[in-house]
Amino acid sequence: MSSSFKELPSVRLFDPEQGQTIVAPPAESEGNWVGACNTVYDSEADQFYLYHRVRQPRPVRGGKCVISSSNDGIRFSPIWELTKEALNSTSIEKSALVKSANGHWRLYLSYVDPEDQRWRTDVLEAAHPSQFDIATRRKVFTAADLGVEGVKDPFCFTDKGKTYLLLSYAPGKTDATNEEKSEMHATSDIYNTGLTKSSSGLAVSEDGLEFEWLGDVFSPSESGWDCHAARLGSILVRPPVFIGFYDGGPTHLENYEEKTGIAVSTDLRRWHRISVDAPAIVSPHGTGSLRYIDPIELPGETRFYYEYARADGAHELRLNIVKQ
Repeated sequence: MSSSFKELPSVRLFDPEQGQTIVAPPAESEGNWVGACNTVYDSEADQFYLYHRVRQPRPVRGGKCVISSSNDGIRFSPIWELTKEALNSTSIEKSALVKSANGHWRLYLSYVDPEDQRWRTDVLEAAHPSQFDIATRRKVFTAADLGVEGVKDPFCFTDKGKTYLLLSYAPGKTDATNEEKSEMHATSDIYNTGLTKSSSGLAVSEDGLEFEWLGDVFSPSESGWDCHAARLGSILVRPPVFIGFYDGGPTHLENYEEKTGIAVSTDLRRWHRISVDAPAIVSPHGTGSLRYIDPIELPGETRFYYEYARADGAHELRLNIVKQ
């Protein structure tokens, strides 16, 4: 499938080259990017809120995350920032910003656990997205809790009164040698070693704080363009179907340069690939990476925020508005 306009049942996609830049990378070179975004429209305040991660080449990596606000969803101003040093961590990743039913805000935050160098996910609560205090964060899952090698990149949504988290997780390697075990977390990024794969798991909660892990719901293909990574990162709900956007890649060498695939489900547990032979959406530049799609549905339009590879090797955060 090409990256031109195309139709799927219940969803119209977009030409990524026609998108507009929302946030530019810290430098115009490979390894510098902004992305891993999550955007929320608060109808009560008539405000858009954007979470994104800022990354620079090693050894900096995911040095900080930012929450910004906007009146129009296009021009954003920072209102909150968190550095990896404040977490005593080597990197921060994608997080999920949501407004709960009681009006409080939550941030499901993923970062490298300083205790074991494996990815973990916590949750913070505040009255406003500008007021999150990391001193009050509480654990959602550590890798050790689940018997896996990492758990990160949460996407939060509600369905029929329950709160769900989609999470990227790294399955354990049961036949790992002692040498492989020592290599797994030596760089604080199991996903970049080739010693495991990137799968998608699901968790459910009654209150949005205590979650039950339901296990794997979407794994890499046995072969093909997404046989290493299959990271479900966002959902459009079009009853009776859930349309999922996932980041895929064929090898750990494309760990930071995934492309977007599409899958559908009727129950959140069994997903069926639409993008079987090739990614659904790619950038026309550089590695072709286009990942972390985050859609928002508004009256008469769907807004797609996404991380996009540029010709100079950097990644920027873009927006494409599709009229319904």
